[in-house]
Amino acid sequence: MRAVEALLPVWLGMAVALRRVHALGEPPPRWHPVVWMGRYLQYAGAWLQTRTRPGNAADQPSFWRGALAWWGGLGLVLIPASLLQWLLWQLPWFMAALLAGLLLKPLLAWRLLVQEVLAVEAALALSLDAGRQQLARIVSRDVQQLDATQVRESALESLAENLNDSVIAPLCWFCLLGLPGAALYRYADTADSMWGYRGIYRGQRWEWAGKWAARADDVLAWLPARITAWALLLAAGWHSAKQLPAQARQTPSPNSGWPMAAMALALGICLRKPGVYTLNAAGNAPQPMHVAHAIRLGQRTIWLTVACAATVTMALATGAWMVQA
Repeated sequence: MRAVEALLPVWLGMAVALRRVHALGEPPPRWHPVVWMGRYLQYAGAWLQTRTRPGNAADQPSFWRGALAWWGGLGLVLIPASLLQWLLWQLPWFMAALLAGLLLKPLLAWRLLVQEVLAVEAALALSLDAGRQQLARIVSRDVQQLDATQVRESALESLAENLNDSVIAPLCWFCLLGLPGAALYRYADTADSMWGYRGIYRGQRWEWAGKWAARADDVLAWLPARITAWALLLAAGWHSAKQLPAQARQTPSPNSGWPMAAMALALGICLRKPGVYTLNAAGNAPQPMHVAHAIRLGQRTIWLTVACAATVTMALATGAWMVQA
């Protein structure tokens, strides 16, 4: 039974963290681990940009400098996370579960994500320009040419994509590696969001300097993105599940298309990025009610994923105990 007892802090830690997601806001910026990650990446990114070659030619030195800077930041993240994890395992399991949940909570961003998506919908009700300005807070695309339907589509796409990036994927890595695993993923995701661009983005050239960050995020998010997508459809009643793989491959990203396609199929709506992809082309244009439905669906997906993870790991732990016995 030691294996089962050892897993209790993991399961209960996730439950505590998820309850705190709804009960507490974000910690102050000076104490927020993701803010710390962002500051390091900002400073390191500025250093990388001073050494990036102009033009579109292959820039292997920038690639390796970007990789080195990425690994250096990861070391700064994993050392304190590993130390905290070691300290947790020295405590009784109920105390470890409570503290693990409180430490995990800042690495999850569901409540903030929901607030931002609802803010887009509220701004859109005032005017198209207000909706565009609010949307620009959560997406990297140019919002100036979007109409009202496209603004809502973009907000729903961001909700679906970040359901994986900000909640499910960190939880998956927490299940595998504890706090270091969740911190690893949030660092990789933050690095990709700041460095992982092709060509020039906001006046900075990231084609080669950010390539390692982009590929690392692709690898770490590969399985969680698919878990998120299938869990979304399961939470929605398994609607149009057979269409998911084909729809997910419509996007250039190897991962983000999965939760976005699942959300489109689950809600029966069409999600588009003009000139790039169209998900569930036969679906309806999203309406305000779909935003509220998507948020409820996301919440059900989170709890369903945690329940499935607990069931699978309990079965594995029990099987290991029976073999040893």
